[in-house]
Amino acid sequence: MNPLNHVAIIMDGNGRWGLKNKKSRNEGHRAGLNTIENILKETIKQKIKFITLFTFSTENWNRPKKEIKYLFNLLENFLHNKIENLNKKNIKLKIIGFKNFSPELNKLLRKSENLTAQNTKLQINLALNYGSKMELIETFKKLKKLKKKFTEKNVSKNLLTNEIPDPDLLIRTGNTKRLSNFLLWQLAYTEIHFEKKLWPDFNVIDYKKIIKKFKSTKRNFGKI
Repeated sequence: MNPLNHVAIIMDGNGRWGLKNKKSRNEGHRAGLNTIENILKETIKQKIKFITLFTFSTENWNRPKKEIKYLFNLLENFLHNKIENLNKKNIKLKIIGFKNFSPELNKLLRKSENLTAQNTKLQINLALNYGSKMELIETFKKLKKLKKKFTEKNVSKNLLTNEIPDPDLLIRTGNTKRLSNFLLWQLAYTEIHFEKKLWPDFNVIDYKKIIKKFKSTKRNFGKI
């Protein structure tokens, strides 16, 4: 049975769910928060130590300004209302991405990370303003500046995920089969599951089925 230490999730389909059920993309984003909370609870039950959630990509800045503002308001409200509870539950929050947000949000993100830095039950990585191509370019620039050789080990040690093990399992909801510039280096040997359901419809039963399938999958890592 395969050990499962790190799950990464592309939470796709919020906007489509909102338009279909509430005639509002924003309502889909709000509904998606409920799914996040349920999946986090099950992740703890499964004793998985790391979960990475693709929250906002470098390409998402091309969305309408009103939608972007709503998304960041949701994030701020979530942190204001939930971070103390996450801390009490021994959950660590880590931001993976390029933090060029408003001074208020940057301060809130730093506060949330610092508050939970020593927690050990579960580490939640929020991929926020994250793009894998930009991450790799910045890593190569850093290696060049440090005059280090371009080796696999040196690249991995200088990524935004340098202290995080590579994902064992990637789940993408929304019936879309692509990686969308997410953890391209880190997903080299990750098992990938593409889920038809939109993110707000994804539930704990779906999650448990995927985990069960992963644990019984033969993983060769290039060997026979």
